Order: sequence, then C-alpha cells, then structure tokens
Amino acid sequence: MIAAPEIPADFPYAQDTDTQFSSDTDFSEEPDGRSSNSTKGKGGKKGKKAAGEKSKGGKGAGRINGHHQENGMENMMLFEVVKLGRSAMQSVVDDWIESYKHDRDVALLDLINFFIQCSGCKGVVTGEMFRNMQNSEIIRRMTEEFDEDSGDYPLTIAGPLWKKFKSSFCEFISVLVRQCQYSIIYDEYMMDTVISLLTGLSDSQVRAFRHTSTLAAMKLMTALVNVALNLSINMDNTQRQYEAERNKMVAKRANDRLELLLQKRKELQENQDEIENMMNAIFKGVFVHRYRDSIAEIRAICIEEIGVWMKLYSDAFLNDSYLKYVGWTMHDKQGEVRLKCLTALQGLYYNRELNARLELFTSRFKDRIVSMTLDKEYDVAVQAIKLLTLVLNSTDEVLTPEDCESVYHLVYSAHRPVAVAAGEFLYKKLFSQREPEEEGAPKRRGRQSPNANLIKTTVFFFLESELHEHAAYLVDSLWDCGPELLKDWDCMISLLLDDPLPGEEALTDRQETALIEIMLCTVRQAAECHPPVGRGTGKRVMTAKEKKTQLDDRTRMTELFAVALPPLLAKYAVDAEKVTNLLQLPQFFDLEIYTTGRLEKHLEALLRQIKEIVEKHTDTEVLETCSKTYHALCNEEFTIFNRVDIARSQLLDELVDKFNRLLEDFLQEGEDTDEDDAYQVLSTLKRITAFHNAHDLSGWDLFTSNFKLLNTGIENGDMPEQIVIHSLQCTHYVILWHLAKLSEGSSRKDDMVTLRKQMRAFCMMCQRYLTNVNTAVKEQAFTILCDLLLIFSHQMVAGGREHLEPLVYSPEDSLQSELLSFILNHVFIDQDDDTNSTDGQQDDEAVKIEALHKRRNLLAGYCKLIIYCVVEMKTGADIFKQYMRYYNDYGDIIKETMSKTRQIDKIQCAKTLILSLQQLFNEMLSELGHGFDRSSSAFCGIKELARRFSLTFGLDQVKTRDAIAMLHKDGIEFSFKEPSPQGEGGPPLNLAFLDILSEFSSKLMRQDKRTVHMYLERFMTFQMALQREDCWLPLISYRNSLQAGGDDDTMSVMSGYSSRGSSVRSKKTKTPATTTGTSAAKRKLPEEESSSSDVWQQGIQTPVMLPSPHLTSTAMRDPKRGRDDSYMGVYALPHDQPQPHQHPQQHHQQPPQHHQTPMDYNSQVTWMLAQRQQEEARQQQERAMNYAKLRTNLQHAIRRGTGLMEEDEEPIVEDVMMSSEGRMDDLNEGMDFDTMDIDLPPSKNRRERSELKPDYFDPASIMDESVLGVSMF
Repeated sequence: MIAAPEIPADFPYAQDTDTQFSSDTDFSEEPDGRSSNSTKGKGGKKGKKAAGEKSKGGKGAGRINGHHQENGMENMMLFEVVKLGRSAMQSVVDDWIESYKHDRDVALLDLINFFIQCSGCKGVVTGEMFRNMQNSEIIRRMTEEFDEDSGDYPLTIAGPLWKKFKSSFCEFISVLVRQCQYSIIYDEYMMDTVISLLTGLSDSQVRAFRHTSTLAAMKLMTALVNVALNLSINMDNTQRQYEAERNKMVAKRANDRLELLLQKRKELQENQDEIENMMNAIFKGVFVHRYRDSIAEIRAICIEEIGVWMKLYSDAFLNDSYLKYVGWTMHDKQGEVRLKCLTALQGLYYNRELNARLELFTSRFKDRIVSMTLDKEYDVAVQAIKLLTLVLNSTDEVLTPEDCESVYHLVYSAHRPVAVAAGEFLYKKLFSQREPEEEGAPKRRGRQSPNANLIKTTVFFFLESELHEHAAYLVDSLWDCGPELLKDWDCMISLLLDDPLPGEEALTDRQETALIEIMLCTVRQAAECHPPVGRGTGKRVMTAKEKKTQLDDRTRMTELFAVALPPLLAKYAVDAEKVTNLLQLPQFFDLEIYTTGRLEKHLEALLRQIKEIVEKHTDTEVLETCSKTYHALCNEEFTIFNRVDIARSQLLDELVDKFNRLLEDFLQEGEDTDEDDAYQVLSTLKRITAFHNAHDLSGWDLFTSNFKLLNTGIENGDMPEQIVIHSLQCTHYVILWHLAKLSEGSSRKDDMVTLRKQMRAFCMMCQRYLTNVNTAVKEQAFTILCDLLLIFSHQMVAGGREHLEPLVYSPEDSLQSELLSFILNHVFIDQDDDTNSTDGQQDDEAVKIEALHKRRNLLAGYCKLIIYCVVEMKTGADIFKQYMRYYNDYGDIIKETMSKTRQIDKIQCAKTLILSLQQLFNEMLSELGHGFDRSSSAFCGIKELARRFSLTFGLDQVKTRDAIAMLHKDGIEFSFKEPSPQGEGGPPLNLAFLDILSEFSSKLMRQDKRTVHMYLERFMTFQMALQREDCWLPLISYRNSLQAGGDDDTMSVMSGYSSRGSSVRSKKTKTPATTTGTSAAKRKLPEEESSSSDVWQQGIQTPVMLPSPHLTSTAMRDPKRGRDDSYMGVYALPHDQPQPHQHPQQHHQQPPQHHQTPMDYNSQVTWMLAQRQQEEARQQQERAMNYAKLRTNLQHAIRRGTGLMEEDEEPIVEDVMMSSEGRMDDLNEGMDFDTMDIDLPPSKNRRERSELKPDYFDPASIMDESVLGVSMF
C-alpha cells in the first residue's frame, strides 16, 4: 500500500471534505494545493541539516548511531529536547518527520533511543544492533546496561527539571501520531517497529522499562483512537456524499465523481483496517497484560487510557468487552487504581446518550460502586459518590432505596469532601423537584414559598436519621449545593410563627425543635463561613466575593431575627431546648444594625424576654446561654452598650440581693432547713454562678457569702449536694476574676494580699471537701483544686508577670497524697464499681460512656500537675503502673504523660518507671508470698508492663543512655535490698525482679552492658555465681541479657585474660617471637604504659562470703606481649598446685601475690573440687571465645584498614561510664585475631556459643578484682 503524502497542518476531525486520498497513486499536490515535493531538498526548515542524506558508508552525515553530532538545540537528541521542553512540540516532530523521509532507519534509531533513554537507561542502541539484532536481543542488551542502583527514572524523579517531563513525553507521542496520520503510519515500517519495541519493553522485568513503555503504548493507542475516529467521520461523510450523488437524476449525475468517491471510501476503509490492526496489537500485546501489572502506577495508566478510548470512540470501545476491565479493576487493592476506574466511568455516565450502552455494566457492578462509597481512601469514596450522583441523573430506577440510604448517612461524615459529595447526592434525590413558578406571578414568601416543602423535607430527613446532635454537619454538607434553600430564613420564621394554611399540616413539637436547631446552624455557617468543629481543614483565606457575601448575609439575618427573635422567645419561653438554641442567635448579629435600622424597641423587647427566661429557668445550659448572650450584646464598640449594661446590672443586683437574703435565712435555720428554702438558695446560686462565668461580679462581695456557706457545710455535714457544688464553682470564679484584674498590673498591694489569703483558704476548703461522703462534691473539689494548683504554680510568673510571684502556691505533701488517693479510688476502678450512676442506669451504654469521660477528665487534670511539676514526679509511679490494666480507658493519657515527663527529666522519669514496677512487685509479694510462681499471670503482667515501658524509650540509645543506666542501677539495688527469707545461702527476697529488669537490657549500649554487669557483681557473692537452681534463674537470665549482643566487648573482657594461655598454646607451630611479631604487625597496638596495670590493682575488697586463699595468676603471659606481669585473677588456684596444661618453662614466672586470710581446709577442698569440675567446660568456652575474638578483630582490622567506622562503633575509651583507658589496652592486647584456625562453618560456631551461654557465669573466668573495682555510679 502506497501511503499518501504528509500534511503538515492539523487535520480537523469532524469536517466534511471532498479531498481524495489514494493508496496506490502518488498525488502531485497536497489537499491544500501545495506541491508534495516542495519540502524535498530543504535540509531542514528550522535550520537543521538533512538528517537523511546518506554518506558512502550508508550512515547519516550528521549522526552516529542515531545521535546528532552538531551543536545547537535543533541538533540535540530527541530525549534532551523533550526533557528541556523549550521547543514547540510540533516543530520537534516536524523535524523528525523530515529526517524520516530522508533516511527512515536513522530516524527510527533516534526514536528507539528516545524510548530507551526515557526509561532512564544509559545504554545506546547502535545502528549495527538495529540492523542485525531482534528486539528481544536489543532489550536484553539494554537491560544488562541498565543502572538500577538508584531506582529512579525520568517518570519518577522529583525536581523542577523532571516535573513536566511526563506531560512533554505524552505530548510528543500524541503530536507524532497526529502529524503522521495521513502517510507515515501506513508505511508498514515505522508503526510496526515502534509497536514491536514498546510491546517488548512492556514485558521487561525492569520496572523503568515496563512503566515507560506502557505509558508510551497507551498514549500511542489514544492517538490512534483519534485517528480512527477521524477516519470514521470521513467515511461517514464520504458515504453521505456518495448516496447524495447517486440519488440524483441520471442526467445530472456525475459518474466520474461517483468513481472518485468510491475510490476514496475504499482508501479510507483500508486505512481504517490498518489502524484497527495497530490498535489490536497494542491492546492485546500491552494492555491485556499490563492492566494487572504488579505496579499500581502501571495499572492506573491502563485504566485511565481505556476510559479515554471509550469516551472518544464509544462506537468501537463502549461495549462490555472493554467495560469488563474497568469493572474488574474496581476491586484493585490500591486506591489510586480504584480512583482511575471511577473517574473513567464518570466521563461515560456524564453523557446521557451513552446510558443505554451502560445498562448491563451498571446492573453488574452497581453494588461494587455503592460499596466504594465507604472506601478507606477518602478520595475514592468521594468519586464513588459523585459517580452515583451521575447515575442518579441518568435514571432514577437504577438505585434502590437501600442504595440511596447507604449514601445518605455520609452527610454526617467527619471528612468534609465525602460529606459534601453525599450532600449533593441527597440534594439531587430529594430537593431537585421544585414546584414551577408561574411567569409574571409575584414571588411567594413565607409559608407559601417554594422552599417551604423543601425545608420540611430537610427537617423530616434530619429526624429520621436519628443523629440529632449533628445538625451542623447536615447543614455544612448541603451548604455548597443548596445555599438558597438554607438561607431562606424568612420561610423558616414563618413556619415557626405563622398559623398553617388551610389544609396544611402543622409542625409537631419535635419538628419545631429540629427546625430551630437547623436554623441556628445555617445562621452560624453564614456568619462564620467555615465548617463546624471536627470537619474543618484549617483556616482558609476568604476571597473578596466570599467576604461580601458574608457581610450581606449578616446584615440580612440581623434585620430578620432582630424583629422575629422576641416573639419566638415569647412563644417558646418554657421550652428549655428551643430557648437555648434561639438565644444563641444574637451572638452572630451585626449589632450596628440595631442603631442604623432604628430597631431599639426590638432590642428592648429582647432584653425583657431574656430577663424573664432567667427568672423562669434553672437549667444550667439555659442560664449559661443567657449569660453569653448578655456578653455578646455588652460590646463597648456599639452604641447599644449602655442600654444593655443597665439591664444586666439591674438583673444582677436583684439576683445578689435575693441570694444574700435567702442565704441568711437558710443558715439561721441550721439543721431544720426547709426544702423550699434550699431550692430557692440553689436556683439563685445557679443563676449567679452562670453569670459569673462570663461577667466580672467583683463589685458584689460573693466570696464572703459563699465561703460562709461552704464552711457551714463542713461543720454540719448536711448541706445539699448541688448547693455545695455550685458554691465551690462560684467561689472559683471569684478568685479567677480577681487574678485576671491583678494580671493587668494596675492593682494595689492590698488586693494581692487579699487574693493570696482567699486562694489559700479556698484550697484548704477544697481539700477538706475531698473527704466528703458525696462523690459529686469530691469530684468538683478535686477538679477545682487541680485547676487552682496549676494556675497558681511557678509557671504563672512567666511571660513578664514577676509581680505575681507572691501568689505562687506549692501544695504540701498531705495535699499531694490526698489528690493521689482520690485518683486511685475514683478513677482506676471497674465500670461496675462506679457508684456515681443512679436510677438503675448502670447498664445504659450512654451513662457508662459519660462516666468514663468524667473519669478521663479527672485523670487528665492530675496528670497535668505531674507534667508541670506541681506535684513530685515520683507520684506518677502509681499512675504508670496502671498502664496495662486500664489501657483501653486511659492508655493514651498515661502514655502522653510518660512522654512529657521524659522530656522534662529523663533520669527522674526512668526512676519513676522502675518505682512503679517495684510497687507492683511488692503488691504481688504481699498477695502471693515469696514462693510465687514466675509463670503466674501477676508476674507475667509485670513483665509485659516492663516490656511496654522499654518500648517507650525509642531506638535512640544515646539520648536515653543515662536514664536506662539509672533504671538498671535502681533495679539491681532493689533486687538485692531484702535478705533471703530462707536464711543464709538462699536467694534474696526480690531476686525475681531481675527477670523484670532484663526487659530493659536491650536498651543498653554495648559498653554500658559491661559496666552494669560490673555493678551487678558488687552485690553478688561467690556462692551466687555457682548456683543453678530454678530460684536463681532470674539472676542467670539477667546476666545473660547483659552479655547478649556484646560478645566482642563483654565476653572478651571477662575471659580474655584467663584464655591467654590457651591462645598461646593453640599456635604450636609458631614460636613466641614469630607470634608476637605477627600480632604486632597486624594490630599495631601502642606500647602499654607502665602505669596501666596499676589502675586495675586497686585494693578493692572482693565481696565473697569465703576467705580467699593466696592467689596466683591463671594465665602466664609471655613477657614479649608488652604487658605488665602484675595482673592476676580473683579466683586462681593455690600457688602450690600447677595450672592444668601449663608449660613447665612458664611455671617459675609468678606475679606479685595478694596476701589475704587463708581458707580453712574443708572450704579449700570444696573450692578445688569445684574448680576441677569447671575446667573442662572452661576449655570448651575458651575455644568458642577465641573464635568470637577472631571475628571481632577481623572487623576492627578491616575498619582500621579502610578508615571506616560503623554507626554503632564507638571508642570505648571515650566512654564516660568506663573508668580506665588502660583497661581498653589490656582488652585489645588479649584479643589476638590469630589465636586459632577456624575449621567449622560460622553456623556451627554460633551453635557452640549458644550452648555455652550458661557457662559464661563461671566465676573463675568472669570475676576479678579489676571488674569489681570499676564503679559506674
């Protein structure tokens, strides 16, 4: 097939044309009349040389292996041009087409290398490879040259240079096909080569090849779909022209035109078949395999593009054969792939003309789409709801009521995009059908408004959803799609105040309550212009249009409700819930409207209604709302301030006078109090307390009267519970308002003294009420005490408030103890033990939740005292020990407290944690006795708590180093604190605590493990080290945990000296001089100073129960090793008994001896027998330890040779917890990596070492005076 010449301009896709294209005729002119050969001979219209001009060698003159060899933007490789993105893509493609026309092999080679380089491969396909190798061989060669070290490639590299690479890459492929659509793509060479290459690359195991080639193939397919669509349109136009010409009369019919149209249709059909073959090759070769690729990005690319194909060319692709791939992929495990499925389907459902073709797909996959509205990925859930909204627009019959209800409840979602999408769905379903308004008819308002029924529908929906506390969420969900409905406050007021029309059903009391709540939420949303609490996404800067809308809405709502609010309050004055919501409306008013709109009479009416409500109601919520409303209206910036202030002062005068009069009579009655008098005192006190919360009532002396009331309650003990609670709260407000005045710095010294006296007297009063019989009173006193102690702590002088220093108050020990006792007795209790629930509602879930919430607040109040150092940190031990038992209820609070205390003082926090474990251990001992089973649930629970505590220290051992060391120190001291209850020779009472302490051993650094082990041995006796009974297992396991993971440090220190003899003997084929020389050459250790051994020969009394014999060294050293001969072991053999396997020539070398009291004969025999029994095990241990030293020294030698050091490799000589640099030199001297030949595989050596672990506790090999002489603390 001979292709038509190239058209340099874009072809209009949907355009009728009579231009003829012939597949077997070479036209002399292009369709626009230009000569088809006009571009030949022009090496490059952009100044580029003719890339196709061949030299004698057959290669392009300007290229080698497909690379431009000239300088300049036009002569760069395709990859560089596309990467920079500075040139117009069409000109880049036109230059490549010119090159292809002159030499298609060179141009194709450039295109192939373009795809290879876009994958991040540094390899280059040469001309020889292109001519002589198959695609599979080329791809294999490129795979071998691929550098996968970084894992990044152009499509995934971050940075500004690569930010637009993907779009440029896709644009290049699209423009390439578009510019070649009339000629080159039909030459059976270029497209076949490209498709074959991309198909092979898409099957590569290299992710970069697979990802890049799949993207290229899918974009190539999309471009071909556009070409096919263009061809289809041209075929339809040609067929229509042919039919029109054939239907003409024979005399007027042009036969030559008919033949020309038939020829054109034939050419278009051939081209269409050719394009379909290409698309089938890409679809079956790439898409079918890659839509289920292991990489989510590749799967997402496939699904995104198939959605484009179905939308562009629905006649060919919108059928079940292609839709099934989208349906199947909706179950993908990656959210981004599921998201692409939904966005692809949205493009299809948006076009109602395509709905008929989607019926089978909808019925098959509708349930899956509905379930995706609850997807764990919020973006997927949002798009699923939007897709269902499009389905709803197309037909109402598809979605069942159950399907709709599953979307309805999402309007209450905490995630705002999901809620807004669900709100749009709800609005389309319930509110889209409005009553049509007649043209020219006056606009109806109030109850006759078209929105009246819609507002009622909103109320009905809100009530049926049974989520009455979330009206603000419902309003916010509908705010974007139905603002006109929600802002029709005139209609809402009319529904509440006006009588129903004839035949209209009036709203019920429950419906009126719901309508008032919704109305309040719409007013708040309009005034504040941000989502409700819990759904906000942070503060957003409003645009000028939004600010103007907000201002207009506030003005309109003020004008409406300033007039309507007094009659609404008058109508619902006795309904506490309705009044509470209505009284919040003035907080959102533009108060200037009262003056500018001449609405003062309505303000007077409002103040009268509020005063009547205060006098009628005793409900705390109603009274606090009235107080806030007065506070909002008493704004000094507005002219109405004086009017409102006078009304408020009159009301408060009446309340305080009434309270003082009633209180005097009430206190005089004594024990014969009348219930009516008590109720009057309580109701008046409630009103005063509610107002004192928001208003400064310092002008009325409320402290004296309230303190007298509280004091009487303490003395008589029969004061009503609610009176005491509100009196405590009122007195608390008095002190806080007094402090607020003093904080301004304008008060006298007398005021400071008065406040100090009042505060301390009130704290003592609250402390006395902590022992009250009534739980509610104790909780109130505790809460107020925590607040006062925190406010008047040392923190109050910060921020330039040094003048308040005389007010600082620190609680006494007795008060701290009572606060802690209250927490333990009222917070850490079982749910069934909570006696605060009344009326038999213990089983009510809501009551249990409320009680738990109250206890959490109490615990949080006390934990704040710990965090801010108001009480001693050690009191937190009683809190921390409850971490596991009450994890579900208070785990987050306790964990946060531990975190904060660790930030304040790491060491003190560690001491508090270990103290909590010690308290639990003592409690267990008192309950189970000293003979408890370590597998018991109580002991295992303490171990688990220790493990949890250990995890809270994190992974940074350097930061927690001191704290962990102090924790081990306290734990060791506690373990050996109490003597054995079995008498001498038995384990200490708290020895099992070492098993718990071992949970923290993993947090010790390697060098610190050795130091802690030294500290442990200061408390051990010789007999303890020899014990192997079950009761001594905690000691064994703890010592093992200190040695685990630190073999190259601790083990070599413990056994290095005793194994010196065997180390020398293992080298029988070497002379001592050779050995020493080799070792010195490899290790290059410095000469040890003569004073190094003196450091370790300090006179430390060995804590053993038996007197020691005359000691000699257990390992005789070669003097050439550079060591002083003054070293000796602690438990050496008697000097008259030769050491086993000791060389005769070394026997005469005796180190200086430590003269101690000699043993008696029986003890000496026992000790000698024990030594013989352990000698055989020691030899096996020495072999394993020598292997460990070999591995360690090899590592050190490698590090020294390369100049590298691992992260965890710290110079032990610089450790502040170690006591001698000379000790390190001894350690290195004893670790000769050439001590033995290794014949066993490493795994067997590891097994040997693990089997020998119990023998590490041999006192003759690990205990010496130098070890016991090092003190860490």
